Amino acid sequence: MAKLVLAGRANCPYYAKAELLADYLQANLPDFRVHKITQHPDRWEQWLRDLCEMNGWQHRQSPIIWRELLDRGGKGLLLGGVNDFLEYAQHYYGITSMMLSEEMLDIAEENLQALVETEKEEEEIRNLTNPLQIWITSASAPICYQLIPLLANGEVFGMTTEISIHLLDTDEFKNDLCGIVMEVEDMAFPLLRSISEHTEINKAFLQADIIIVLDDILLKREVQSLENYIRKVSEICYVYAPLIEKNAKKEVRVISAGKTFVNLKAMMIITYGPSINPENVIAVATSWETAAKAMLARKLNMNAAGVKDVIVWGNITGCHYIDLSHTKIYGCDSAVWGPANFSRPLMNLIYDSEWIHSEFLSARSSLRSRVCHCAAMLPAHAVATVLRYWFHGSPSGEIVSVGILSEGQFCIPEGIVFSMPVRFQNGSWEVMTELEINETTQEALERLSHDLIQEKLIALKKIKEMHPYGRDKITTKKKLH
Repeated sequence: MAKLVLAGRANCPYYAKAELLADYLQANLPDFRVHKITQHPDRWEQWLRDLCEMNGWQHRQSPIIWRELLDRGGKGLLLGGVNDFLEYAQHYYGITSMMLSEEMLDIAEENLQALVETEKEEEEIRNLTNPLQIWITSASAPICYQLIPLLANGEVFGMTTEISIHLLDTDEFKNDLCGIVMEVEDMAFPLLRSISEHTEINKAFLQADIIIVLDDILLKREVQSLENYIRKVSEICYVYAPLIEKNAKKEVRVISAGKTFVNLKAMMIITYGPSINPENVIAVATSWETAAKAMLARKLNMNAAGVKDVIVWGNITGCHYIDLSHTKIYGCDSAVWGPANFSRPLMNLIYDSEWIHSEFLSARSSLRSRVCHCAAMLPAHAVATVLRYWFHGSPSGEIVSVGILSEGQFCIPEGIVFSMPVRFQNGSWEVMTELEINETTQEALERLSHDLIQEKLIALKKIKEMHPYGRDKITTKKKLH
């Protein structure tokens, strides 16, 4: 019996040609069998390299065809590519393929669509059998209480993805965690496989897919200096990072949230956990975005949903800059109207420029107070929104601000976690480096970078106290170590 294995890139027209010929031979020859392996284009080259390395073959194109030696065992006999297969079929069976190029391309496209749909179905099945493991630190915090229903109702991860939630805190809050667990279990969320409380730090983050770091430091500046609080945050991350490396899954996603030091927490987890993928660690800035949008909407007497592309730069829960230079307005009641997708620049609608430069900027202090002293719904909603974008993509064309490890974008020094504009797509984020920034914004970025560099140096115990911007001006763009 002849058994051939036909493997190829899903969108390869030559694979399609070989596939149809193999199907014809199998249907018409009693002793001919074919096994087909279709690979996604993104994975094909690596898969082919691994296959050839394992078998000692030399082959670089799609498809690859080999004969399995069923009666003798062994690794199989390489036949070659599509032309070799056509010659084989002609020589042994007197059959060839007369498929036209257009047919090959059509079938190749169908193959790719079928593969994508199959993989999607398999992923949904895996999600139902292997729920996402979500760990939340400082889980007795009010933010966690508000966040759990948002995670469990299916809107964040999708209506086919089950989740398991793990609440982590100290022994002091064990009773609080048990109370949360019982209440959530009584709510019987269809997609919540399990929820559990944990107080043993050594077992934290086991098999974690997502870690939400909510640890906050209660700032009492009259009791301790800012530098001492920074060192406390560093100590927490010094414990967490190695545990994440040891216990969590390799591609775990870490969300730094809360009301204090979110940039610093993300930065120190990356610093103390060198094997953690820096692209999988972000800090949430959405609370400030939405609060600023609401303030602008009140000024324009419109729905806040029509305010887009507010950018939060810098230290999210510290000194940051709210940039309105790219802000667009949709659906505003003004002299100029258009379809639903018609927008106008904010600066063209607020004719009172003095309001932008004075009242809005001064109102940021009250904005800071509202965000920092909110009842936890706002930061919980922010975390859920960012997670939804991370898994399913952000709205097309819209700007989202998150804190990420800088690689020098917008002349921001490397090695600090800095809030900047990104877009989410295909399960990852991308910095919107195509945006142009004005001189005012660039000056603000330099000042904000200085503050974050100072925080990092204090956290690493390289300096003892914060140096005001301008006293020891840092201009280097090299990465901090």
